[in-house]
Amino acid sequence: MATAASGKSPAQSGRAGRKPSFHLWMVLVMCAYVFVGFGMSYLYPTATGTRSGDPPIVHLHGLAYFAWMLLLLVQALLVNGQQVKLHRSLGTFGIVVATLVVVMGAVITIIAASGDLGSMALVDHDTAGVFYLSLVAPPSFALLFAMAIRAVRKPADHRNLILLATISVLMPGINRTYSYGLGVEGTPFLATYTTMNAMLAAILWHQRRTTGSISRNMWIGAAIIVLPQPLNPLVSSSDAFADVIQYLGSLVIYR
Repeated sequence: MATAASGKSPAQSGRAGRKPSFHLWMVLVMCAYVFVGFGMSYLYPTATGTRSGDPPIVHLHGLAYFAWMLLLLVQALLVNGQQVKLHRSLGTFGIVVATLVVVMGAVITIIAASGDLGSMALVDHDTAGVFYLSLVAPPSFALLFAMAIRAVRKPADHRNLILLATISVLMPGINRTYSYGLGVEGTPFLATYTTMNAMLAAILWHQRRTTGSISRNMWIGAAIIVLPQPLNPLVSSSDAFADVIQYLGSLVIYR
């Protein structure tokens, strides 16, 4: 009955189901920023031996971050291929990886505050701005991911909130793509925020177009991403923020 009503054969329906969805395209764009940016600044130099001296914690942080992006891609491909049962079976693993992303993001930021980057951030506003991004990202990701888990019975919100959670930790990949790929000097804060907001706008537009409205969850998620942005120059240039960096650095005994 469903086939007759739609006018499509099962084979045609299968081919339509394998057509890349909006969410899959968004994940591919996000992965491109991460693996291009970090490919040039970390993966290739590490593989060729031109980058050395990174402590093990840096590699563990990278492993958690890349694992999240790869899992995100696998999950998007499974949903796009209508393998929903398998997609759901990876849910617990996804929670574990997401937890690692939050923990390792916080740990690597605190460790950086105790080293040369922390010292530079005390006198260089550009470096301080990067620290601000690093401090904001883990709690933003954690909150958005928790919202996505809570909305698991609302597929549209769940999928979109997962994308928003990823946007919240996408800054390093975007920064490196523009800095290493396009030769942009300094940290391209404006370009990074513009890119993040363009992705956010696309996701909101897609939900509005497909469901007829933008849900409350999505407005809250958008606020989590957008509201910290204008505070960056104000907060990162303050003496109080310098005190925070010094305090975080004082907590570290890892070398």
